[in-house]
Amino acid sequence: MHTVSVRFAPTVHGTADHGFIAALAGIAREKGVAGYPGDGTNRWAAVHRSDAVRLVALGLSKAPAASRLHAVAEEGVPTREIAEAIGRAFDLPVASIDPNDVQRHFGWIGGFFGMDMVASSDQTRERLGWSPTHPGLLEDLEAGAYDSAVNA
Repeated sequence: MHTVSVRFAPTVHGTADHGFIAALAGIAREKGVAGYPGDGTNRWAAVHRSDAVRLVALGLSKAPAASRLHAVAEEGVPTREIAEAIGRAFDLPVASIDPNDVQRHFGWIGGFFGMDMVASSDQTRERLGWSPTHPGLLEDLEAGAYDSAVNA
């Protein structure tokens, strides 16, 4: 049996995504503000779902058995920049959320959004020659990838 482990970036984004970014966009629309925790310097690693799919296929066909691969295109997008892109996408103001209010403002996702979750795929890229080619997280937000994922 040929097994491979793939660790995905915290944010696997793209059109019709119903994960973390869709949740943050929904919260922003519900609250009327695109918020970010504290000073917004904590970061989230990201990968477009099409790049992640391509890595899984490449890993299963070419990686040595028992390989550990990292599906990461962007090592760390600052949460302030994520909130700013959500604000632009939905024409909402952007604001810092006091660290003591993050859980209340964001709900279940607040603990995650307040974390610094960076990751690298350098070894995976070197081992398999994988190179992400699809839009980055901010590009996806600004291109309207989350318009249909969020209820008006």
